[in-house]
Amino acid sequence: MGARQNPCYMLFNSLVFVAVFLPLVLAALALLARWTAPGAVAWLGLASLVFYSVCAFEYLPLLMVSVGVNYLLGMRLADAHARSSKAATRWLLVTALGFNLTLLAYYKYAGFAAATAQAWLGQPIAFAAPLLPVGISFFTFTQIAFVVDASRGRIADRGFARYLLFVTYFPHLIAGPILHHAVMLPQFAVRGFGRIGARDLQAGLAIFAVGLAKKVLLADQAAEFVGPVFDGAADPRLTPQDAWIGALAYTFQIYFDFSGYSDMAIGLARMMGVTLPENFRSPYKSSNIIEFWRCWHISLSNFLRDYLYVPLGGNRKGVARRYGNLFITMLLGGLWHGASWTFVLWGGLHGAFVVINHGWHHLSRRMGYALPSPIGWLLTMLAVVGAWVFFRASSTEAAAALLRCMVGLQPALEAGRAVGFDTLRAWSTIACCAAVALALPNTWQWRERLAGASARSRVLWLGLGALVALTLLLVLMAESAVSRSAFIYFNF
Repeated sequence: MGARQNPCYMLFNSLVFVAVFLPLVLAALALLARWTAPGAVAWLGLASLVFYSVCAFEYLPLLMVSVGVNYLLGMRLADAHARSSKAATRWLLVTALGFNLTLLAYYKYAGFAAATAQAWLGQPIAFAAPLLPVGISFFTFTQIAFVVDASRGRIADRGFARYLLFVTYFPHLIAGPILHHAVMLPQFAVRGFGRIGARDLQAGLAIFAVGLAKKVLLADQAAEFVGPVFDGAADPRLTPQDAWIGALAYTFQIYFDFSGYSDMAIGLARMMGVTLPENFRSPYKSSNIIEFWRCWHISLSNFLRDYLYVPLGGNRKGVARRYGNLFITMLLGGLWHGASWTFVLWGGLHGAFVVINHGWHHLSRRMGYALPSPIGWLLTMLAVVGAWVFFRASSTEAAAALLRCMVGLQPALEAGRAVGFDTLRAWSTIACCAAVALALPNTWQWRERLAGASARSRVLWLGLGALVALTLLLVLMAESAVSRSAFIYFNF
């Protein structure tokens, strides 16, 4: 009875997007930007709505209502703050937050609540869970930050067309990263917005190609070994080795799937001269869980810090309250990902990990001792991999069964094998993913190196851009011959 996902047919890793939609958007943008920046803004806003319509036409009215209501309330909040009317500001903010949270509660969590109540009461509850609108978590969180900042007097741009584009901007709309108005609105307001430069186009194409390669060549390959293991978590023939293969394969699948999408979104925006925020910074190289969360899904981590952890009191009200705030923030961060007890437990586990990590840092400073980095890294990865089992599993029972199998507490009880994949190929795929994630620079490190390159190197980089474009088309042609898989974060 949980929320059902609405399918999206305009995937970034599809030929119709790359060969039809994107060229049309860029060509029209280049023409309009030569005459008028507002026209370029309006065109991208319209293109973003068309993009969303292809994914979920029936929820386009919901998106537009959400945009319109939040914009109007945001303007009213900004005016109330300017008048120093605390009562009006308070009630308007409550209304805005109530509106946004009600949308999330109904579309994302009503089915989960009904199923939970049914389990507790032991009686059937007649409730049909609605389809989960694509991107509702992302465009709702984006607008919550806007109305909260409006209540604090932090809104400078009041243009509706730019606000519409900020919320619906198609590179981020359906799976992030979560954008902030203070970063995006000024970019849409600059004189000459939309004029496409050769360097932006080439750099964006390269970043997009890297993201596509992560998705097609790594995430989708690792996915082959995930489903059989998690679907057969309770199979008495499942061996500890196969259980570890499934858990590790998913660890790399979700990383390359989501970081690949983020790179593709960042690359698409860069082609239009727009800079999206960094969302990943080699999280699997982290030596502790605090560092992991500074490098994983950075835009969500920043949102939870600024609009949940700090309002709860942050670290301003004593150590015990600080740890409680950290745990609550991570718990709700888990629930944000999905309406299931598995996501709640995943968030709770990470909340406990973060609290333990902060406690250990405090204790180690007093003792004058710190864990060697390799040991810290190993403990962090074991915690992350174990928690991913709950994130991916279909139920808490399936997750517990798989974890027991991984640690040898539930050895295979029957002859035969629960999964049919080739073990050597599975470990080779995991090793390849691990080598890329742990040994190679991330996308942003490559960008920093190129930014400091000599003029000669930049000329060579332009030639590389043509090679990247050719490679991109070849990958798309090969990928189109097999079934495409949607991005994991479309579900959130």
